[in-house]
Formats: sequence, structure tokens, C-alpha cells
Amino acid sequence: MIGVDWGTSSFRAWRFGAGGEVRAEVRAERGILRVAAGGFAAVLAEEVGPWLAAGESRVLLSGMVGSRQGWVEAPYLACPAGAEEIAAGLVAVPFAGAECRLVPGLAARDGQGVPEVMRGEETQILGALAGSGPEALFCLPGSHAKWARVADGRITGFSTFMTGEVFAALRSGTILGRMMGEGADDEAAFARGVARAKDPGGLLHHLFGVRTLGLMEGLEGAASAAYLSGLLIGHELAAVMTGAEEIFVVGAPAIAARYATAIGLAGGRARRIGETAGAAGLALIARRIGWI
Repeated sequence: MIGVDWGTSSFRAWRFGAGGEVRAEVRAERGILRVAAGGFAAVLAEEVGPWLAAGESRVLLSGMVGSRQGWVEAPYLACPAGAEEIAAGLVAVPFAGAECRLVPGLAARDGQGVPEVMRGEETQILGALAGSGPEALFCLPGSHAKWARVADGRITGFSTFMTGEVFAALRSGTILGRMMGEGADDEAAFARGVARAKDPGGLLHHLFGVRTLGLMEGLEGAASAAYLSGLLIGHELAAVMTGAEEIFVVGAPAIAARYATAIGLAGGRARRIGETAGAAGLALIARRIGWI
């Protein structure tokens, strides 16, 4: 069986053995935004063609490939939802090279009734559940960071924060970025930003402080970028964390480490789970439908 995590900017595929173990992996910078209209089948065939030629006949897709801008739009499933509901909601995709199915995304609403959606993160969370208890809080950082609560193996609800995208926009498109250099790895400045998020005044007020600290206290270059990153992540944590709880952080090493540091500074306990969660989630869904 072949499992694919096909996101906005990247493509990642795994070839699984009969027991669900990963036998091979392919990565490519061929996210859905780089695929021409009608070109998804051809890209998939190019990337996993050798595995198909070797006899693989089933492909399970997850991520933004199932969005309105992707290959086939898969309807969202309402929370709460776990492996059973997700496996039952798989969508068939027309593909000449193999039987191909698509993992649906999830939908929820916040406390005021505004919709929330995710695609791909639900599969990662399923793959990360083995290390958590019956109730857990998951953080999946990125351009649009997701925070999801899980109870008894089912995702009960989640919230999205555009932290990464806002950081990039502020850095490249506002006066705040004029003082920033490359990198954002100044640990002291990052911690200062996380701490500032706890102060009164709100995010919009705190953001202007990035500029004034540069003007008055010499906070420039990488330190200014790190402070801004800490400030934005700190406000994100303040909106989600309820105390000294354990939080499972799922993502690439660099961004996961940054969030783990911020969670510790905010009084929480972070447990990092690597990028293998996506593959594990696809294998779990495949087991539900008898593919492995």
C-alpha cells in the first residue's frame, strides 16, 4: 500500500509493508499549488511510479489534495470523529494506476459558532495517538497552526491560528520587517516575546513594540525577528492553554522545538512527536479498511 500526504507546498509518500511498516519514502516540492489543472494523476504516477510498477495497487491520500483546489474535493466530517468515522468517509479518486482513496478533512465550530476546518492534520493526530492518554491536547504548528482536543481516540474539536502566515506577512510586508535580518534564533529575544504576550494591551499594541524596541533598545536583526515570533506564538498559547497541561507537539523538528520552548515558558509541558505521525495515521486508516 502507498500512503501520501499531499499538502499545499509539498508532497510526501510512503510505501508500506504488509504489517504497516514503512519500506520506502519519497519527498518532493510538488504541493497542490504547483500542480496544473488536471495534472494530479500524472504527478502521482511520476512520484510513485516505481512502486506501482513493482506491484503496489492501492493508494491512500490525505491533505490539501482533497480540498477545493486539489484533485477531488472530499466533504468535511463533523467532529467528534476518529479513525472509524474517517475510514468510513474515504472518497474514491479516479486513477488508472491503482485503487485510490482520499481521507476527508474535519470540520468543527468554535464557541461562537464560527466554522473551523482541517485537512491532513487529522491523519497526523491519529498517528500520534499511541503515545497519549484517553484525553489529550495536540498542537500542530505551521502557517496555520492547529490545536485539537482528543477524547477516547476521537477529535472532539480544534482551533486554527494563522501564526506562521502572519509572521511572514509582518516580516515581509510591514515596517516591522525593515529592522529584521535573516533568521529568528535568538533564544533570549524569543523568550522575551513570549513573556510580553502575557502583558495587558493586546496583540495589536504589542506588535508596535517590535518597532519601538528596535528604535530605543537596539532590538534589530535576528533578535527582532525572534521577538516577533515569540510574541505571536505567546498570544497563540494564551488563547489555548488552560494551565500546566501536557501538550503533544506534532511537526517538523525546528518549528516543533520552537513551540515546545514557548509552551515550557508559558508553564506547560511539551511532548514532541516527529514527522512520522502522518505515515502512522495513514497506516492506521489503511488497517481499518483492510488494506494492510
